[in-house]
Amino acid sequence: MSGKILVTGGLGFIGSHTVVALQQKGYDVVIIDNLSNSSIDVLAGITRITEKTPEFEKIDLREKSSVKDFFEKYTDIEGVIHFAASKAVGESVQNPLLYYENNLASLVYLLQELSKKEKANFIFSSSCTVYGQADELPIKEESPVKKAESPYGNTKQIGEEIIIDTCKVAEGLKAISLRYFNPIGAHDSAEIGELPLGTPQNLVPFITQTAIGKREQLSVFGDDYPTEDGTCIRDYIHVMDLAEAHVAALTRLLENKDAPNYEVFNLGTGKGSSVLEVVNSFERASGEKLNYKMAPRREGDVIAAYADTTKANNILGWKAETNLDTSLASAWKWEKKVKEKETEQR
Repeated sequence: MSGKILVTGGLGFIGSHTVVALQQKGYDVVIIDNLSNSSIDVLAGITRITEKTPEFEKIDLREKSSVKDFFEKYTDIEGVIHFAASKAVGESVQNPLLYYENNLASLVYLLQELSKKEKANFIFSSSCTVYGQADELPIKEESPVKKAESPYGNTKQIGEEIIIDTCKVAEGLKAISLRYFNPIGAHDSAEIGELPLGTPQNLVPFITQTAIGKREQLSVFGDDYPTEDGTCIRDYIHVMDLAEAHVAALTRLLENKDAPNYEVFNLGTGKGSSVLEVVNSFERASGEKLNYKMAPRREGDVIAAYADTTKANNILGWKAETNLDTSLASAWKWEKKVKEKETEQR
């Protein structure tokens, strides 16, 4: 392959693991990241795993002129995987304009540049939040998109609509939206992993931080849902399985001449696990006893969400391979590595 692959937000959680997967398949990668929710240290972690340092540009994609300058400098970008976005649901409720600016302006500026190209391939990091509380489980790609529960969810819905409208008029543009369920875990080397700034918004980092002693106690929000054990159900997918799906989607864009110019795929395991099942799995995988308590329901949480992955399995030739215990063991290994580093730096 002669061209380069641009990964925006490539030092973030899913972005960094996807960069690893791309480099291991022989792709040349350029990362754009503004380091607002990531660390430059991740670049060294990627290099240690792949023995290759991707090119890196510190750019804020909200600056239209910077995006334009980037594409003038890198004229050989063959594909873009767009992760760069703010993603905390609670924060988006408190600061909606930050989310609309960061998640939508950056998308518009990227698509404006790609629309000028004769051929462009674009992968959008979307989310199962677009389905809300689905009428039927497992959730298929054809399931209705419900009114968003938060500005964050709304940016994913609007983002998809922007891409659909652009694909109708930009003849050379082909795009895929990947709707993730719940990414967890870390690379098995523990060189990269999930590193939330401040209080984690997601279950698994909160579990590992509680087990290591950073957090006093895990609150399980709601034990009166209509599920087997009363707690919410989600589809937890290992981050490297998710990364491999991006490589499969990119391959489809680059090689498949007959594919429609816009497609959507769900990415999950196809299996739902309740919060208490995740807690029990973590205790099994780590050998640690977790301090947790039941707490009232949290606003905006849906009862259950898990993917029908048939379309991704059949069309992309991709399937999630990692089970819950293994995923949580990798998250625990990463958390211990983070603590080790923090102890050394003191």
